[in-house]
Amino acid sequence: MGLILFPGEGDTSSPDVGWSYSGFAAFRRQLARAEGFDLDEIWGFGGERGWSDVSTSLKLLLDRPDDGGGELSPTDCAALLPRIEGIVNHWQSEAGVPRTHIDDAQQLVVVLRLCIAKNVELIFL
Repeated sequence: MGLILFPGEGDTSSPDVGWSYSGFAAFRRQLARAEGFDLDEIWGFGGERGWSDVSTSLKLLLDRPDDGGGELSPTDCAALLPRIEGIVNHWQSEAGVPRTHIDDAQQLVVVLRLCIAKNVELIFL
């Protein structure tokens, strides 16, 4: 079992990106570190800090249940895309970032771009 993110246009051949539940949790923790905070310090992830204490354009992706459900609008995808692309570029030259996180982030960029281009939601399932 796990989580899959895909464009909501109904084409089952479209690209997607998926993780096990623990894999998605690890991916989000890596993204949070790239944004300069520890996700485990945030309320809902075991910590006491609220999202209002954190400045990140990735809140829409990070502040989600591990087990899927919901969607992001094409506008939300467009807001996430530049930061995810920047993180991918940084991770490629940073030691210690698992290759799987880099690959997953690159695939997420592909899916986000498609959602924007087709003006469809990003579905979390």
